[in-house]
Amino acid sequence: MNNRHFQLTETAVADYQRDGAVVLRGVLSPAQVALLALGIEHNLAHLSPLAQVASKGDDPGRFVEDFCTWQDNLAYESLMRASALPLVAKALMQSDSVRIYHDHLLVKEPGTRQITPWHQDQPYYNVSGRHNVSFWIPVDPVPVESTLRFVAGSHAGTWYMPRTFRDNQAKWFPDGTLAELPAIDAQPQRFPQLAWALQPGDAVAFHMLTLHASGGVSPRQRRRVFSARYLGDDARHALRPWRTSPPFAGLGERLAHGAVMDDALFPLVA
Repeated sequence: MNNRHFQLTETAVADYQRDGAVVLRGVLSPAQVALLALGIEHNLAHLSPLAQVASKGDDPGRFVEDFCTWQDNLAYESLMRASALPLVAKALMQSDSVRIYHDHLLVKEPGTRQITPWHQDQPYYNVSGRHNVSFWIPVDPVPVESTLRFVAGSHAGTWYMPRTFRDNQAKWFPDGTLAELPAIDAQPQRFPQLAWALQPGDAVAFHMLTLHASGGVSPRQRRRVFSARYLGDDARHALRPWRTSPPFAGLGERLAHGAVMDDALFPLVA
């Protein structure tokens, strides 16, 4: 499955740098998509201690998430190390180096009503720096109604308060220390949105500060998504006094605050 060939255009790199999100058509081969689907099913059958159900008990569907299992999942490891993704990440980030950060499974079973509210990813993390990219990779067709939506240009610098998705609690930064999310959907001219319907093999790449959200899925739709996240040259360990999402147990004992993310958990892949 060592297929690192994908023709990334200069336009795609410019779009990523400007908007903080870009669609990549056919970044994975059909064989890689099939392997990834097997990896997702293996993950669902062997959930880690970090797994969680992100939907409410009365939801007719089920939204399952899991984190940081790539080292125990051969399909995930193959994709994160030997696909086109590391080299694409390098170009998009405009970085000389690429490290694996972590993987993230997101599966919405048919009929799941639970939305994914507007948020940025980086405030939940233990990383500072601008060189980063996340790939959101479905193995099922995703209509525009259920895809990720992005606020173009929202990665420019403002950090918004991270809150729990179901009960809106500030479990990370204390209330008042970061800006609160504006009413994004009510102000489309101020907050222009990007969204793409996707087929298996497609992906969207986005910056960890880009505001994004998504809807639920129809009773006839299953939405299995794998996210691969990478770090570049300026990424540094941001030691937090709280449990980050995902957490990395013991990392604070190995890496000082402000240190390069040089650890076995985050190997160089490009």
